[in-house]
Amino acid sequence: MGINCGIDWAESHHDVALADDTGHIVARARIDTGATGFNDLLRMIAEHGGTPEGTPVAIETDKNLLVVALAEAGFTIYPINPRAVARYRERHGQAGGKSDPGDAAVLANVLRTDPDVHRVLPAVSEHGRAVKALARQHQEAIWALHQTISRLRSVLLEFYPAALQAFPNLKHRAALTVLTAAPTLEAGQKLTRHRLEYLLRRCGRRNDPGLVEQILTDLRAPTLRQPPQVEASLGHAVAGLLGIVDSMHRAVDDLEKELGRVFDTHPQAPILRSVPALGPILAARVLAEIGDDQTRFVTPAGLRAFAGTAPITRASGRSHYVKARKVRNKLLCDACHWWAFAMLTKSAGARAHYDKRRAAGDHHNAALRNLANKLLGRLWWCLQHGEAWDDRAAWPQAHDGPNPAAA
Repeated sequence: MGINCGIDWAESHHDVALADDTGHIVARARIDTGATGFNDLLRMIAEHGGTPEGTPVAIETDKNLLVVALAEAGFTIYPINPRAVARYRERHGQAGGKSDPGDAAVLANVLRTDPDVHRVLPAVSEHGRAVKALARQHQEAIWALHQTISRLRSVLLEFYPAALQAFPNLKHRAALTVLTAAPTLEAGQKLTRHRLEYLLRRCGRRNDPGLVEQILTDLRAPTLRQPPQVEASLGHAVAGLLGIVDSMHRAVDDLEKELGRVFDTHPQAPILRSVPALGPILAARVLAEIGDDQTRFVTPAGLRAFAGTAPITRASGRSHYVKARKVRNKLLCDACHWWAFAMLTKSAGARAHYDKRRAAGDHHNAALRNLANKLLGRLWWCLQHGEAWDDRAAWPQAHDGPNPAAA
């Protein structure tokens, strides 16, 4: 008799349920999240005749420490989408009741009834997981940086709109350097030409004709003002946000350097870097989400569905239409979008395909999505066969010409 294990994980504890072949729950337990809880789980499974090789585990995450420990112990892990668990729960009752022990039992029975329709946790190497960790944190750090810059813009609008007139793009180093020296309207109006030229040189901004005059004109233009005490307080807030932005810039740069270093030593890096438009960071993001498990995607269709580039069809009665896939790996989808966009200037074949889709009526994003779908199919082939990208083979119908260099 085989058993299936379901785990409903939480921050402070995990609920575990073991189900036999008939769906009967033979054991329940609540374990802690540390080594003691993990050992209790192993003992519980062994007491009911289970083994790492013969006891599949269902859990609603793929990045918990418990998942890592179970995978290292030899268990087969099934990360189940929480939306799927909700639908399985409704098979047994529609009143809306929910509990952690109940969800653990649902997860155990998911593997008993439908093991073949759920994906096994891919066997990504330690090196591949390191790339994934850095790539995701680098992306999250960039998003957090942009959110902080948006906060800075909001504060400046309250009392210092002249700064936004002088520097519409706060992501530029010149804007942050000048605002650090002049965080209030009063300080901005006191900036001298010599001081401003020095600040621009220090941040590496070239002195375009009329640039200094334009900035000084914008900062000294007549404007509405907050009361002095309020303006001073908001100036302190701006100075604090500028310090945070500067620290975040350094953190992003450090993560980017480490990501590039770790990615460049991965065995699949030469293949990915041979692809036009895939620079080290974008290539690392693609590898991070695809992984280096050669058995994960047995066909290019699986990879395309995972990335969300393959469309889905909804047909019911007389209704039949094709639409973009919403359930997807959003990080991989975003990387593929920018990869396809960059390919427009790096590959004549990619550009011709995009133009063909646009001529057929696709809007810009739909044409890029279709192009990314084609690119992923070719990348799957390259990774499966261990061969570098050949743009002529990718676009055999394109006109002959020199292959552009990768970004």
